[in-house]
Amino acid sequence: MAEEEATTTLETTLEFTPTWAVATVCFILILLSILLEHLLNLLGKYFNRKRRKSLIQALDKIKSELMLLGFVSLLLTVSQRRIAKICIPKSVGETFLPCTETSSDAEEETICAEQGMVSFLSRQGIEELQYLIFVLAFSHVLSCVLTFSLGMAKMKTWESWEAETRTLDYQFLNDPRRFQLSHQTSFGKRHLKFWSDHRFLRWPACFLRQFFHSVYKVDYFTLRHGFIMAHFTEGTNFDFQKYIRRALEKDFGVVVGISWWIWIFSVFFLFFNAHVFHNYLWLPFFPLVMLLVVGTKLQGIMTMMCLESPHVVRGPLLVKPNDNLFWFGKPKLLLYLIHFILYQNSFQIAFFTWTWYKFGFRSCFHKQNEDIIIRLAMGVVVQILCGYVTLPLYALVTQMGTSMGKAVFTESVSEGLKKWRAKAKKNLAMENTNHFSYATTSLDASPDTSLETSLDHSPSFTLAAASFSLERDGPNPISDSKIVALEIEGEEQVNGKGKQKGKILFQGEKRV
Repeated sequence: MAEEEATTTLETTLEFTPTWAVATVCFILILLSILLEHLLNLLGKYFNRKRRKSLIQALDKIKSELMLLGFVSLLLTVSQRRIAKICIPKSVGETFLPCTETSSDAEEETICAEQGMVSFLSRQGIEELQYLIFVLAFSHVLSCVLTFSLGMAKMKTWESWEAETRTLDYQFLNDPRRFQLSHQTSFGKRHLKFWSDHRFLRWPACFLRQFFHSVYKVDYFTLRHGFIMAHFTEGTNFDFQKYIRRALEKDFGVVVGISWWIWIFSVFFLFFNAHVFHNYLWLPFFPLVMLLVVGTKLQGIMTMMCLESPHVVRGPLLVKPNDNLFWFGKPKLLLYLIHFILYQNSFQIAFFTWTWYKFGFRSCFHKQNEDIIIRLAMGVVVQILCGYVTLPLYALVTQMGTSMGKAVFTESVSEGLKKWRAKAKKNLAMENTNHFSYATTSLDASPDTSLETSLDHSPSFTLAAASFSLERDGPNPISDSKIVALEIEGEEQVNGKGKQKGKILFQGEKRV
C-alpha cells in the first residue's frame, strides 16, 4: 500500500525522508509552540499583577479558541482521505461553485471520475480549508484587539472629564438649588431640537450625529449624574470613567471569543461565496449597515432619555436608566451585535488574505477591481468606525440600563466580597447546626418544661413567641455587617402532643 502511494504521487513519504530533516522540523515546531505559550503566560502574569481579571479571562478564551482550532485541524488531517473518497454526482458537484473553472488530478478525483462522479471535497481543498480557519481565527483576534485599543484610546480623554467633576466650577454650575427648564440645560440644548418629537425626523438626525463627535462632554456628565443618582446617593465620589473601562474589559472577554452561533454564521458565509450570489456586491456592506444601525440606536437612546426627563429640573438634568429604551429590554443585545459585526468584518479580511496567499492576487475570487476595492475599503472603514465611534458610545450608553454591572466593584473589592460571603456562609452554617442540635436535645428531654426553663419562664409559652437574636463578637467577616435572626413560629403550644412548626429567617445587611 505504501509503495503504491509512493509511486502514484509526486510527494515523498516519511519512509524515504532523512531522519535529520524530520527531527529539525519537529524541533522548530516545538520551539515555536513553547515560545508562544511562554509569551501568553507572561501576558497573563502581567494582567494578574495589574489586577485585570477581565483581561485574564479574555486571554483564557483566546487559548481555548487556539486549542479548539487545533482540534479541528487534527480532525481534518485525520479524515481528509476518507472525505476525499466520498463521491457525489457531477451535476451536484458543479453547483454553487466560487469559480467556474475546475481542474484536479488527485488520486481521489481519479477514482470518482472512473465512476462518472466527482469528489465531495478533495484533499487539497481540505488543506486549503485548514489555512482559512487559522487565518480567520488570527484575523478575528487581531480585529478585536485593534478595535478595543481604539476605543480605549478614545475614552482616555474622558479621564479629564471625570477629574473636572471634582472641581469647584463643576459643582457651582450644577448647584442643586438652582431650577431651570430642561431645554435650557446643556444636554437639552443638544438633544431637544425641533426634530426630537417626530420619529421620522429623529432617527435620521441620530444617524448623522454619530459621525460628528458622537460623545460630547455634556453627554458624559449627564449620563454619569443619572447613573450615580440611580444607584448611589447624591454627592458620591464615584469614578465613572474607571467603571466604564472595567465594564468594557469584561465585554472584551465576550467579543474576543467565538461562540457556537458565530461558527454557524461562518458556514453561511462560506456558502454565499458562490459566484452565483455575487456576494462582493452586498456581503462586505452588511457589517457596515449593522454598525450604523447600532450607532443610530445608541444616539436615539440618549435623545429618548432627554425627552423623558422632567420639564423643570433642579440642578443638572436628571436622566433615568431604563432597560425599556433598549431593543427587547436587553442592553447586552448590543454587545452581541457588535460581536457579530467584528467577526463578520474579520471574516471578510481573512477571506481576502487567504485567497491572496493561496491563489494569487488575481484569482477567480477577485477578478473584478471593484471586488478588491470594496472588500478592503469596507474592512478598514468598519474597523475604524467601530473602534473610534461606536464602541465608546456603546460603553457609555449601555450603563443606562436598569441594573448596574458587576464592574462597579474593583477586582480587589470583588475578591474581598466573595471571601467575606464564603466565610459568612460557613459561620452561619456552623451556628445553625449548633442551635438546631441544642433545640432538638431540649425538646426530646422535656417537651413541657425545657423551653419554659431555658427561654421563657411562663408555663403558657408558645413557639411563636420565641425569637433569638445572635450577633457574633470579634473581628470576623459577619461582625457589624451580618446579623443572624432565628425565628421559631408555631400555631399551638408545646404541651406534649402539640404540633410544632419551625422557620429560620436570615436577615443580612451588606456594607461596602
